Amino acid sequence: MIEIIPAIDIIDAKCVRLSQGDYAQKKVYNENPLEVAKEFEANGIKRLHLVDLDGAKSSRIINYKVLENIATHTSLTIDFGGGLKTDEDLRIAFESGASMVTGGSIAVKNRPVFTSWLKKYGSEKIILGADAMNEKIAVSGWQEGTNLDLFDFLQDYTSEGVSKIICTDISKDGMLQGSNVELYVKIKKQFPSLFVIASGGISNMDDIIALNDNGIDGVITGKAIYEGKISLKDIAKFMGC
Repeated sequence: MIEIIPAIDIIDAKCVRLSQGDYAQKKVYNENPLEVAKEFEANGIKRLHLVDLDGAKSSRIINYKVLENIATHTSLTIDFGGGLKTDEDLRIAFESGASMVTGGSIAVKNRPVFTSWLKKYGSEKIILGADAMNEKIAVSGWQEGTNLDLFDFLQDYTSEGVSKIICTDISKDGMLQGSNVELYVKIKKQFPSLFVIASGGISNMDDIIALNDNGIDGVITGKAIYEGKISLKDIAKFMGC
């Protein structure tokens, strides 16, 4: 069964959501991310995707105290991303309670560092962030496009031992207009051994069911929960909690 992973995106230590990665389209949903995380946990959620949007923009970890607070006061398995660029950033993230980290921009801009993380921590702890617009990789909190083909990027890193990816279709993210199921099916077909986590566009439980029915391993959802399109009780029921 697909793993459902709620997201908490952080700006100024507050729980926010953007639309298509646009920092100008920011909406604050809760000023206390721990409160949100505890509600997830109370409804049977086991996993959390925590993104430091300040870090993504600044190219260094910023909101590690939020990570530490959630990790200390919940039992959620947290994967953390946003602004991880150095060995020191990674050390801070793991010491603050991250079980896994996601590296996207670093994998594009500094391959030797990212591959060194894979070798040191293993593919269970290092997730490849593959965020794309029209199947071209974007970096730096999606503020910067590239000409790098998504599938070439994945091919390159699966050969380096990557086993888990989070792939966000930027055009869908925060729009509540449905997931790009075709893209994830295409990825899964080309890379059947990859643990593929879909992100972007989830608008209701039907979107999650469609991904599940097509053999996708995981799905991240944020805005649909915060806007009341998906209830935590619906997720708990789907998971059999």
